[in-house]
Amino acid sequence: MKICIRTSHECYRNDIGDIVRLFYGEYALVPEGGDALLIHEQANGKDSFTERVRLIYGTRTEEETLTGATALNALEEKRREKRAIKQACYAIFKRVSGRKPAWGSLTGIRPTRLFYRALEEGRSFSGAEEYLIETYDLSRDKAQLLTEIVRMQQPYYKRHSDAFDLYVGIPFCTSRCSYCSFSSGVIGDGKLVEPYLESLQKEIEACSRMAGEAGLHLAVGYMGGGTPSSLSTGQLDRLLTCIEHHFPDLEEWTIEAGRPDTLDDEKLRMLRSHPVTRISINPQTMNDVTLQRIGRLHTVQDTVRVFESARRRGFDNINMDVIAALPGETEEMFSHTLNEIRQMGPESLTVHTLAIKRSSKLHEQGYSQTTGRIVENMVDAGRQCAYDMGMQAYYLYRQKYMADNLENVGYCLPDKVCRYNIDNMEEIRSVLALGAGSISKGLLQVDERILRVPNLSNIRQYIERIDEMIERKRQMFDALTKESKGDIKRDHIG
Repeated sequence: MKICIRTSHECYRNDIGDIVRLFYGEYALVPEGGDALLIHEQANGKDSFTERVRLIYGTRTEEETLTGATALNALEEKRREKRAIKQACYAIFKRVSGRKPAWGSLTGIRPTRLFYRALEEGRSFSGAEEYLIETYDLSRDKAQLLTEIVRMQQPYYKRHSDAFDLYVGIPFCTSRCSYCSFSSGVIGDGKLVEPYLESLQKEIEACSRMAGEAGLHLAVGYMGGGTPSSLSTGQLDRLLTCIEHHFPDLEEWTIEAGRPDTLDDEKLRMLRSHPVTRISINPQTMNDVTLQRIGRLHTVQDTVRVFESARRRGFDNINMDVIAALPGETEEMFSHTLNEIRQMGPESLTVHTLAIKRSSKLHEQGYSQTTGRIVENMVDAGRQCAYDMGMQAYYLYRQKYMADNLENVGYCLPDKVCRYNIDNMEEIRSVLALGAGSISKGLLQVDERILRVPNLSNIRQYIERIDEMIERKRQMFDALTKESKGDIKRDHIG
């Protein structure tokens, strides 16, 4: 169904659009014409507001009206209005489509936030489950998944004011996957690598000094990308040495060595010589035909070879990523992937659902996602595979444009939690993020706001404007060290 939206409040257009996409996909919205017209009108009284939504298609009209109480502050009032609008739209499309999405009317990326809020309001775990089911129409299965994750996070869930996590971004890959939308470039002839590493080292050194002056210490670290292991052994060795010199005593240090074609025994031996506690070896699929289709340069056998080599080198905390609903994959093919991973026995498994972002090749090619029960079965199979290996779910996030509005879930053995993933997804610790395209997050303790400090995504611009990136961090550290947060007027620097 093609739907045109008319609203009396343009600030809510995107929120309405999120619900439309939830039922009919990204291409359902049209600026005019279409199969249906959705009209949103708002009326405000002295102590209440009313949201009226009508869907007109053919000779039929569906209507939903919700009323809510006004709030004492503008931010809370807008939140209530937005929730009412989305619930009204959701009710209409649920009737018209005959569908009930697994995550109900939720379109946000961190549903655990709602669970934690319900607990903070005095509800029990079972009470929080019921609240989310009744309020947002979640399936019981997803509500129970949230319970499992929040329980798993309990020993680690605490806001910290004197510590931060470190993220280092390496925006290079050996090839660009067809689904990728990250700020990364194909490494090609490697001409940008050395200038990039020089700028990154300058940022590391400056931020180490500022962190020390602010009285903050590093808790855990994570190097992602891109593909960090696309650097040469010498380059990566030099970078890790620099990081360890300026940020010593890492309690946890994860390196994404995601592509098997970027790893050999020499590079694994070098990684083992550093205090790396966790690595990711990410097959995405264990079907060679799919690897070729999505633009990966490795084979299934490469994945097995590298995994076995990492084990021989003593790595005892290995994560593997898989993606459900990759182009051309059937349930049987996804099941084959899971069976192969089960035999290898990693310590953690991250089950992603394919998300086709607008900057990806798949989007440019007009690829239509796999939807319906097939995708749900894949995600369920990934969950069962993790359970079969003795794992539990410990973090979750969602993205726009995901197949069937599902989720990405990280599973791990009980003693192999990646604290960085929890801290970052739940935003309970400041993150100092270095490198092109990274976003630092400073947690302001008084009002629990987050100061976001982005680095430029363009690699050349990052190199040329590195002094500006460092100055942005200086502003963040200044904000974090203020006794009174009342002087901070913005929640974004840059």
